[in-house]
Amino acid sequence: MDYYGLMRIAPRLPVLALLLSALCASAQTTSPPAPAAQSSALDAALFYQLLLGELNATGEDPGAAFSLILDAARKTTDPRLYQRAVDLALQARSGDSALQAARAWRQALPLSREANRYVLQILIGLNRLAETAEPLKREITNAEAKERAIAIASMPRLFARASDKKGAAQVVEQALAEYLSTPALGVAAWTTIGRMRMEAGDGSSALEAARKAQALDANAEGPVLLALALMAAKQTAAEALVKKYLDGKPKAEVRLEYARSLIEARRYPDAASQLDTLTSERPETAEAWLMRGALALDDNRLELAETAFKRYLALVPARNSRSAASAESQGLVQAYLALAQIAEKRNDMPQAESWLARIDSPEELLNAQLRRAGILARQGKLDEARKLIRSQPEKTAADARQKLNAEVQLLREAKQYRAAYDLLSESLKRFAADADLSYDLAMMAEKLGRFEEMERLLRAVITSKPEYQHAYNALGYSLAERSIRLPEARQLVQKALELAPNDPYISDSLGWVEFKSGNLAEAQRILQAAYKNRPDAEIAAHLGEVLWVMGRREQALAIWREGMVLSADNETLLETLKRLRVKL
Repeated sequence: MDYYGLMRIAPRLPVLALLLSALCASAQTTSPPAPAAQSSALDAALFYQLLLGELNATGEDPGAAFSLILDAARKTTDPRLYQRAVDLALQARSGDSALQAARAWRQALPLSREANRYVLQILIGLNRLAETAEPLKREITNAEAKERAIAIASMPRLFARASDKKGAAQVVEQALAEYLSTPALGVAAWTTIGRMRMEAGDGSSALEAARKAQALDANAEGPVLLALALMAAKQTAAEALVKKYLDGKPKAEVRLEYARSLIEARRYPDAASQLDTLTSERPETAEAWLMRGALALDDNRLELAETAFKRYLALVPARNSRSAASAESQGLVQAYLALAQIAEKRNDMPQAESWLARIDSPEELLNAQLRRAGILARQGKLDEARKLIRSQPEKTAADARQKLNAEVQLLREAKQYRAAYDLLSESLKRFAADADLSYDLAMMAEKLGRFEEMERLLRAVITSKPEYQHAYNALGYSLAERSIRLPEARQLVQKALELAPNDPYISDSLGWVEFKSGNLAEAQRILQAAYKNRPDAEIAAHLGEVLWVMGRREQALAIWREGMVLSADNETLLETLKRLRVKL
């Protein structure tokens, strides 16, 4: 094969491509003077060996290719050739050969962290976890002193795909044993051990590791981030470590993560308190304002929400969403949509449309159009709003589902329950396995007085998706509302609370079950706690009725007035006042 023939195949031959490009560069007479030549182990025989190896790699003899390239690597001690030999073995799905090449590489270059990482990763891929202790220790000792903590912290990611999580945790703990009490690396070591234990499903031991890490340095971030992960894994005692860290000089990012964890746990007042602290201490933290605005809007605290969203926009200047960073772009869109919603609630439709007009992200265009449909519906143009929704293109099944949700919501708000029921029934043919859709249909069936159908749909959801707490809650509440099968209603709602312990709306249902069962004191206790956790018009309606029946009329009136401020058009609250003939 001539030189130009080699050039044509070189792109398919990784090793030769590099060599030939160097030859080309030296052949160009117009090039600037080359630097002083460096000695090379490449001679004619070795060049031919490499060529033969790459030709075999593209042919049908990967084993010969591997042997030739590995032999060349040993002759030259070139890390690129060792890596190529490893890659050839992996492409041939020969883990043992890959390990052989990686170990030869590490033996030739014992201080090479890259070679050691290949050995480590291949052993993990082969599930030979017991053999990883030595390369784990070497990974730390080969790292520069300032990088050793990072090397330790990266170990959980190395074992992310290991099938034996318990075995992985044990071998990591063995490798880190000598560092556990050292001031410089002890925090990283205990934190890594904690993460490995958590991945292995041993939450209590992971928590103990987090405590030991924090005992070494109360201001370290690693232990508190581990504690936050353990909180999400239902290790409630881990929160004490988070609070201890926050008592010091916490980083804004950590407090923000804590607030996010509280929101995920539905502890909204606690999350709002953390965000208030953060925006007071570090008012330049844009995301904190965004989250604070979302919580305030959900509580119907429109002025606070508007202020928070506008502060966010001031910190994140408006820009073309097409060129903005993804998370930042999403935050801008969220703020614009929320401010449009606030304007809607104030019946300021021109202002709402003005906020929507700022959204120029193609990915968020559907959200903007659906919000415009909501504005039309609030202006009494329901048919026009539905047409707008249906005219939007559907790029994905998620888009179609989002359009359906929006249209059903408009019909629900317009009290056109039959139309919403028909739309949902038809849509179930397309999304037959969608539990949320079946749940929504059940709620519409209840609105139409079709209680047997509602129960059938909800029980089907429970059967297909046993962790779906909303189905248990809705069925239990419906039974209580009709004052039938109250022991079963209590069982259903308690099951929902097991699945979502901090959900104030489910607590509201339990309080209503107790009220219907005649347990007024218990109903008051549960509803007061739910209302404190989540001021809401429907919870206010129930709590007020309990207080009214208990003869505490002034307290009931005060709660109902608060409920009217929260949502003057809440159906449950209005129906309660009408039924009890109360005028506020």
